[in-house]
Amino acid sequence: LVLQIVTGIVLVMHYTPHADMAFASVEHIMRDVNGGYMLRYLHANGASLFFVAVYIHIFRGLFYGSYKAPREITWIIGMIIYLLM
Repeated sequence: LVLQIVTGIVLVMHYTPHADMAFASVEHIMRDVNGGYMLRYLHANGASLFFVAVYIHIFRGLFYGSYKAPREITWIIGMIIYLLM
């Protein structure tokens, strides 16, 4: 999560959120910013790995029966957080 936040902040410093300039700003990040391609790929792959970690965490909870009493409230809160993601 820290990797996502740090790379996201650095990428936002170079991105232009305008319909005419968005592609050019991504191209600028990839070509002109030192290590920009690495930042972009770290951010994209980090998002995918974050969801893989979430699914592993959910399946571990299913395997160990963490949804059963007396922890059902914890499971419900976790599922609410998952749906908010």
